[in-house]
Amino acid sequence: MHAQRRRRMLIATVMAGASILALLITIGVYGLILGPASVQPQAAPAAASSVASGAPPIAQPRPVSAGTDSETFARAAAMTVFRWDTRSPAGPSEWAQILMDVADPEEAAGLASDIRGYVPSIEQWEQLKVYGTRQRLAIDSAYVPDAWTTALAQAAPGQLPPGAVAYTISGQRHRDGMWDDEPIATSSAVTFTVFIACPRSQDCRLLRLSRLNEPLE
Repeated sequence: MHAQRRRRMLIATVMAGASILALLITIGVYGLILGPASVQPQAAPAAASSVASGAPPIAQPRPVSAGTDSETFARAAAMTVFRWDTRSPAGPSEWAQILMDVADPEEAAGLASDIRGYVPSIEQWEQLKVYGTRQRLAIDSAYVPDAWTTALAQAAPGQLPPGAVAYTISGQRHRDGMWDDEPIATSSAVTFTVFIACPRSQDCRLLRLSRLNEPLE
């Protein structure tokens, strides 16, 4: 139990950023990142450009690809975080659930809080649904940040789960939908960090997510 608590404190502290790595085992730091990162999806795409006519296929929630390769899993999880389609019968909870299905059980509560910062609320979902909005992520880069290397060096034995690693993801968030009967699309640069654990010869599990645009460097 004591080792599990130390582990959670370390992961949470690292998520707070490289500037406070010296506080890796300070009591109480874990609570600083429990609240969700507030992300306000647009009610309708703004500053959008017209796109080719013809409705794209409706996306449905699908499982995150399991595997033992850490970067492959981190990329798959990152894309799932941003992938949703309001035209689907599934609501925001169903899209979030596919991430929880690959969660590390000991970090599930914290991960659920993290995900709420990325997936629209029910109220926001209903607004976006009016425009048939869908979203996806195109990844430009995925790398292990220096701050994580420092955290590993400072971690006590047993403080992190086997195979724990962090990947900072940078890419473009794409949204498209309909506005005044015209297809439109928007995009914006995003960056964040995915914390995962890939024990030897076992499928990777999702630990936590950093706040949007507050990644480890």
